[in-house]
Amino acid sequence: MYQVKELADLAGVSARTLRYYDSIGLLKPACVNEAGYRLYGEREVDLLQQILFYRERGMDLKEIRDILYTENFDILGALREHLRELEAQKAHTEALIGLVRRSITAMKGEAAMTDAEKFQSFKEHVVERQEKMYGAEAREKYGDSQVDAARQKVLDMTPETYERFENLGKEIRLRLAEAVTAGVSPESPEAERIVMLHKEWLGMTWKTYTEEAHRAMADLYMADERFAAYYDREVPGCARFLEQAIRYKIGIK
Repeated sequence: MYQVKELADLAGVSARTLRYYDSIGLLKPACVNEAGYRLYGEREVDLLQQILFYRERGMDLKEIRDILYTENFDILGALREHLRELEAQKAHTEALIGLVRRSITAMKGEAAMTDAEKFQSFKEHVVERQEKMYGAEAREKYGDSQVDAARQKVLDMTPETYERFENLGKEIRLRLAEAVTAGVSPESPEAERIVMLHKEWLGMTWKTYTEEAHRAMADLYMADERFAAYYDREVPGCARFLEQAIRYKIGIK
């Protein structure tokens, strides 16, 4: 068993951090002895490792707590997921390193590099990330041909189109955060503008845009926490606002 300072030293975190994790229910000690010292056992050590892995992946503490304390949480399964995520990050980093090296060579005039090649690694990362997060559901709902066509549409984007695609995504998230913070109604003109931007953004990757598919996306924002987390990371409530705005704009006939 470890006391707070011992576990803190072992894990490379502060004792204050462990006390805070205890206070928010993220990492409770196995027991508190008669002297009032928190004691941590093997299970708590394993959970702390999971917390640090998830923190490295950019998750906030509430997300981590929700994951760790689901009824069927599996530490071995989580470790395998971390491995897949880290291997994907490694592949992306290696691709970027290669891109930087080729760009340096091109800037020195030692090799040619097209404008499309300058952005290829970024686009590949986008489609792989989307496939990892949503691919299974999308393929089941829309079929392999639709999903593969959408992936190819991103990879075939010109530098100008890809820049527009990236900027649209950022603008949508910014406008959503501002609307929710200001208490704007999902039936307002600003909400309608966000829906139209969202429609354009989706249309840049979908083989064919339909209102039915757009409404289906609204369902996913509420049914799947991964979709909601994409919009709620900075300001909670953005996914719900977008879902309601979509339903008001294109859900009423």
